[in-house]
Amino acid sequence: MAEKFSLKDHLFNEQTVGQLAAEYAAGVAGFDAQRFSHEALAGFPERELMARMDWMADCLERQLARDFSTMADQLQSALADPLDPTLTDDDFGHFIHATPGILAVRHGLENHRSRAMTLLHQATQRFSMEFYIRAFINRWPEETLAQLVQWATDENYHVRRLVSEGTRPRLPWAQNVRLTPEQTFPLLDMLHADPTRFVTRSVANHLNDLSKIVPDAVLDRLARWHRQGKQQQAELAWMRRHALRTLIKQGHEGAMAALGYRADAPVSAEIFLADTTVKMGETLAFEVTLNSAENVPVLIDYRIDFMRAGGKRSEKVFKLKAAELHAGKSLKVKKAHRFKGDATTFTLYEGAHRIIVQVNGRDVTEAAFELTG
Repeated sequence: MAEKFSLKDHLFNEQTVGQLAAEYAAGVAGFDAQRFSHEALAGFPERELMARMDWMADCLERQLARDFSTMADQLQSALADPLDPTLTDDDFGHFIHATPGILAVRHGLENHRSRAMTLLHQATQRFSMEFYIRAFINRWPEETLAQLVQWATDENYHVRRLVSEGTRPRLPWAQNVRLTPEQTFPLLDMLHADPTRFVTRSVANHLNDLSKIVPDAVLDRLARWHRQGKQQQAELAWMRRHALRTLIKQGHEGAMAALGYRADAPVSAEIFLADTTVKMGETLAFEVTLNSAENVPVLIDYRIDFMRAGGKRSEKVFKLKAAELHAGKSLKVKKAHRFKGDATTFTLYEGAHRIIVQVNGRDVTEAAFELTG
């Protein structure tokens, strides 16, 4: 059996730690790169991904000044080159460069807010400081929001993205922020017309988070942006689809209507499985046949009802197809869903499973199958 992919080992290993050690040796006088690498690598086996980031900060801190002002100068001197400012997307940076944010929170949060914010501004141009700005939002909400308003027009799109990403209500892996939608909507108003997809994707993800709290307010905001016409309509349409994805999965009629889909579309469907038993690591092939009494646009998704530990159940939604159904004419959609037995983020369990097809948020057909080891 193939060895499972380990994200923590992919991100933090001898090569990446050596890269960070070389950067600090070049930027900080007297920094012992060999000592840092040895200490950091020795502590990795017993730590998971996020804990490894904190551990690297521990190891760095031992060779940095205790005074935060001097420490911040050292951290900035050791920063890697900024990420390419000519790109517009998919340039997140490397997790090894999270350490300035960790140390900014540890030593700058209480008594050195201004200097720490300057450090975050510089560091986020190498690796997003979205996890670490949140501590400042919670400790200094008014002051930090005022700073974020300024950063929303920064020339560097990584800084602009931080304004949206750092204030997201449900940012994965991150601490919660005590902000209301009324506090974050004005920031999104400033960012929704950004020319870079990296920023607009963050705005859409932020809206998707808010849709779980204030769905109608999200729909109203998207309608307002459409009327204002500041963003290109094709990009705004993409943002709308991305922002409303959770509501669409839930069959929210307002979200469906915003995307031009009728929740009550007269659609019938049948699903056919190539086999009712599938092994982990293999694929479940299926075909869905759809019919409608009217010409209607449809958004076709499928959910898998998984067996979980202890006999519990959970569902995940997957995209299938967006199409136009024509009255009296069948539409056939084929798919092969792979059950990844070596996935590190979602563990499969043997037992009875179901696949459910939904059209415009409404369940239209389902079938049962058995997952085996």
